[in-house]
Amino acid sequence: MDLSGVTRPVVIPVRLDASGQRGPTPGAARGPRWRTSSHGFRVPSWVDGAVVDQRVVEAAAALQEDYGGVTGWAGLGWLSPRWFDGTPWGGGPTRPVTLAVGGNRWTRQQKYFETSEERLAPGDLIVVDGLRITTPVRSVLFEMRYARNARDGAISLSMACYDDLVSIDEVAAYAATLNGWTGIPQAREALALACENAWSPREVAMSHVWMLDAELPQVRYNCPVFDLGGRHIGTPDLLDPVAGVYGQYDSALHLTGARRAIDLDRDERFLRHGLEGAIMLPGDVVDPTAFVRRLRAAYDRAAGRSSAGRHWTVEQPPWWIDTTTVAARRALDSTLRARLLAHRAA
Repeated sequence: MDLSGVTRPVVIPVRLDASGQRGPTPGAARGPRWRTSSHGFRVPSWVDGAVVDQRVVEAAAALQEDYGGVTGWAGLGWLSPRWFDGTPWGGGPTRPVTLAVGGNRWTRQQKYFETSEERLAPGDLIVVDGLRITTPVRSVLFEMRYARNARDGAISLSMACYDDLVSIDEVAAYAATLNGWTGIPQAREALALACENAWSPREVAMSHVWMLDAELPQVRYNCPVFDLGGRHIGTPDLLDPVAGVYGQYDSALHLTGARRAIDLDRDERFLRHGLEGAIMLPGDVVDPTAFVRRLRAAYDRAAGRSSAGRHWTVEQPPWWIDTTTVAARRALDSTLRARLLAHRAA
């Protein structure tokens, strides 16, 4: 694939050149100043191949000129590197880039990348910043179909929704056209477990523990909570608005310093207004037993509260602008988007 039109700060792989003008000579390529990026292509050895954009272009160089594109996590990573860097949800070795090549078998799998020979229509390909990738719905559905399980697939979809690359309805509609494809049953299961308003992968994983492992009611993600006068008192990661129980994932960054003080003030406000909460800690990701115990205890405390002690509501006041769906966020102009979604980029 001709990558000369790529507009990002990456190093484009080059072929060997006996003259040494357009690429290293065969002798130079065997030295320490160059490394192989794929069969027939080299980049200078100082180039960091772990950077998402660089990994993507190194794999994409092997595509044929007129067909195929980067798909899966790497296609999404080209659009939104915040969450899609090839690291599996829950940990594990970094995954290779996948090239969707359809029936074009000139591009074969190498140790540097994998290939997918599934049917590929021209409409499944787009060009972004000079690179050919599959559409976001195609890329995220590939991730969902080949994820380790439905929960991981749901996290991939939720994080694609985070950046408004897709909506759940768009992915569901595309999935309906792929009956009989590998992994479609798992993808459909993942669709039911995904959310358009999760702000991190851990929130989605926490909701799965809440609803599937603890077998507690369905929750709302990042639902703003107001006092009875319409003042915003906080936005918990997860909320059961019927029981009055919230859940919060506190990473290591939340456990010390100024961030901890902010979190303690938040929890105190929620408690004062009649909400009971449970905190999920990093160690609970591996073994959620303790979080489930804390969560059930919060439900017990909430059940013991009288309705007169409920001084909060999820009913949004007239001045509040809703941003809980992909459609709502896409409808924002650039000024409102920068103001209302700034907390998501922090």
